Amino acid sequence: MPQRGMQTAPDQKKPLAQLSQDQREFLDRALRVNQAGELAATLIYTAQTPPLLQSHPNLRSLMKHMYDQEAGHFATFNKLLAKHRVRPTAMYPVWKAAASILGWSTGVMGREASMACTEAVETEIGNHYNGQVRELFRWMQEIKSRGEEVDPELEELINTLKRIRDEELEHLDHAVENDAKQAQPYAPLTNVIRYGCRGAIWISERV
Repeated sequence: MPQRGMQTAPDQKKPLAQLSQDQREFLDRALRVNQAGELAATLIYTAQTPPLLQSHPNLRSLMKHMYDQEAGHFATFNKLLAKHRVRPTAMYPVWKAAASILGWSTGVMGREASMACTEAVETEIGNHYNGQVRELFRWMQEIKSRGEEVDPELEELINTLKRIRDEELEHLDHAVENDAKQAQPYAPLTNVIRYGCRGAIWISERV
């Protein structure tokens, strides 16, 4: 993420682009929401895995793989928040409790419900990351059209978001492969989770 108050290096042929106040605020909100979302994901898997593995021990490696990736995402956004001095959401305690309850309850409901939970969450998160990537890519194109130099940190952030988005969508694919759509009741369960994710994103951007 570009530093605040960036200066043009004397040996650069093109001026290094500076972000507007609105763009910096967008990035602050994006990083705050992303960090909160990855925290929730780690807690969902942490609570979900023990009851799920009691009846489906064959899922141990898959659950560990998905958890490890989410933990890596969480660590990435923790570093970015610290680097750019972005405050975490004030809703941290609420999201921690909600994620743990969601993970445990769907884990108890069984494999299909657990995977339906993953499908619903990753659908919303994938869409959310896609929106961020599109917005940042638009900035990059505008910067280039003005004949300015794109800050390497902006390009790095776009690549990071794309990588994390792809890993989240990989989790969605795993969920569908493991009968997420066979969960009962599928539509009410996934709709509640998806609307809950949207609400959490909206609140975390502002609080």
